[in-house]
Amino acid sequence: MRTFNRLTRSTLIAVYLLILVGGVVRSTGSGMGCPDWPKCFGQWVPPTSVDQLPATYKEDYSEYRHQKNIKFAKYLSAFGLKRTAEQILQDKSIREEEDFNPVKTWIEYVNRIIGVIIGFLIFAVFAFSLRYWKTNRPLTILSFLSFVLVGFQGWIGSFVVSTNLTPWTVTIHMFLAMVIVALIILIVHKIGQAEMVTSSNPLQASSLLNVLVILCMIALLVQILFGTQVREAIDRVATEIGDRQEWIAATGSSFIIHRSFSWIVLILNALLVVKLWKTGGENRFTLSVILLILGTVLTGAGMAWFSIPPFLQPVHLLLATVTFGLEFLLVLKINSSMNLVLK
Repeated sequence: MRTFNRLTRSTLIAVYLLILVGGVVRSTGSGMGCPDWPKCFGQWVPPTSVDQLPATYKEDYSEYRHQKNIKFAKYLSAFGLKRTAEQILQDKSIREEEDFNPVKTWIEYVNRIIGVIIGFLIFAVFAFSLRYWKTNRPLTILSFLSFVLVGFQGWIGSFVVSTNLTPWTVTIHMFLAMVIVALIILIVHKIGQAEMVTSSNPLQASSLLNVLVILCMIALLVQILFGTQVREAIDRVATEIGDRQEWIAATGSSFIIHRSFSWIVLILNALLVVKLWKTGGENRFTLSVILLILGTVLTGAGMAWFSIPPFLQPVHLLLATVTFGLEFLLVLKINSSMNLVLK
């Protein structure tokens, strides 16, 4: 069980690393560094020079992605999203192909390599969990679900590329990553229960604390959703305005809403910190929440003050997703403690 615990925790760290690298991909504009999937320019090891590509590579990969989008449109239509399917097929900007850039290509390629490694790690978690099928079936079921979801995430990722990073597909891709994080954290929690691991300074759980943490999670998810709207606006204005200092002003209401809602997130988490401090126990959660929320707010403010420096974007996203993971783990621990008290 200890080996399984280490493997699962390592996988969780790797997923967070992928989220960080994904943020780097977005901040550097490298999302279309590879126009096909899972290969990159039709190769398992991408080219380093445009001379290694055919003269018609733009037209070739534009048509390649269009054919993939025709399949995607059929799936969307089958689910009743005919209007969305038509927009994808009729939007000429989706078929636009970028000039080859070796730096962007290799940034995206590294992102994909890490994704493949995580796929193998989650498969290893599932394979390892099979030995607990008879003694702890939820571990195996959760591990299987995470493995299936990673495969689905990869499939969705292929359409993120084929649709030329259409904003709503990027958003779905990101939220799926957060669901995977939640599943792995749940597995870690279940392993801890199986090992009968208890803290020397246990959490004094209460219904009020539980509700407060859930509210913090919901507020954070809403804030992340607002953040995706800002990202979409910045992606749009970046193609129209060359001066980064003018980007924030050009995003309009989306940035104002995101900035204003951050106060709600901050206030709710401040109440959570006070409640955790008063209840005592698990002081590591109190300190972690303080550091993560402060880091998230400061990196967000830094992007607004310093014209969205690329290095802050992935850090801001990582801190927000780690905060979500910590709050989800806290909910699990609170409910476990409450169940123990009821027993």
